[in-house]
Amino acid sequence: MRAVVVREFGTPESLSIEQVEASEPGSDEVLVEVEAVGVNFVDLLVIGGTYQFLPPRPFTPGKLPAGRVIAIGDNVKRFAVGDRVLTTAEQGGYAEQAVALAEHCYRIPDSMSFTDAAAMALAFDTAWFALHERGRLRAGETVLVLGATGAVGLAAIQLAKAFGARVIAGVSSMSKASIVTVAGADGVVDLSAENLRDGLREQVRALTDGRGADVVIDSLGDRFFAAALRAMAWSGRLVVVGFAAGEIPSVKVNYLMVKNIEVSGLQVSDYRKRVPTRMRECFEEIFALYEQGAVRPPSVSVRPLDDFAQALAEIRDRKSKDRIVLVP
Repeated sequence: MRAVVVREFGTPESLSIEQVEASEPGSDEVLVEVEAVGVNFVDLLVIGGTYQFLPPRPFTPGKLPAGRVIAIGDNVKRFAVGDRVLTTAEQGGYAEQAVALAEHCYRIPDSMSFTDAAAMALAFDTAWFALHERGRLRAGETVLVLGATGAVGLAAIQLAKAFGARVIAGVSSMSKASIVTVAGADGVVDLSAENLRDGLREQVRALTDGRGADVVIDSLGDRFFAAALRAMAWSGRLVVVGFAAGEIPSVKVNYLMVKNIEVSGLQVSDYRKRVPTRMRECFEEIFALYEQGAVRPPSVSVRPLDDFAQALAEIRDRKSKDRIVLVP
């Protein structure tokens, strides 16, 4: 079969597609014919050797491929050949076939295309756990989403609205306001404002009658993190999901005490590994909301597997306006 292979860590341009031997599923695994796989920023970190979890080389990158089951292991009871599934495999998606543990696979609704499943994967489950598990969001609360035009940000807006929250979206330019309002945001704040340290707080308070945000989903880090802390309501919860803006921030814990606020981190892959039943609940709810029309996939740019390097370069260089999905 054809697959992208990482033999040495490096840039996307340093990789190539090779003919490799197809794998056989282990006793607790399924073999999936890959129909679609999302291109994610984290793939760049894995390919570059800077991610916290790195598979032994050589390996095929690509997280959470979607496709049809074409073979099952002896112990697999939940799936049969022909089932349509989304997997939460940590690698192997940039290929014509991929192997995944059966407990890390989830049936895709008949109404959902493989492309939609791949486009929503990683972003919607990250947002779901950020809101439900780490943020403990309650209906009626206000959520501030930083990096709101990104994949996780747009997913967080939709899910928070579906959960009955009010959403304020942080954008790098007000020219992007229409993107987040279409997704469901109730208000928009400008992250390019001068004196962001005070400016973000002033904008959020103006939209919350002076109260602040109950939950903050932060995928940016850097100086946006400190500004968001100041924009939080009493007993608020900030969830760190990434550092897309660059610098990894730190916090003076006395400030947490003064405002009775908390900061937590989210590593979503840990839930797949440690609490697979909870991950199943996550995707079951996301799929149900999809079928109800309460959430929808992002705008997608479908590319052939041969264009993987260009797709990754667009993600790296922030040139892609759509969610990129590879089709082998």
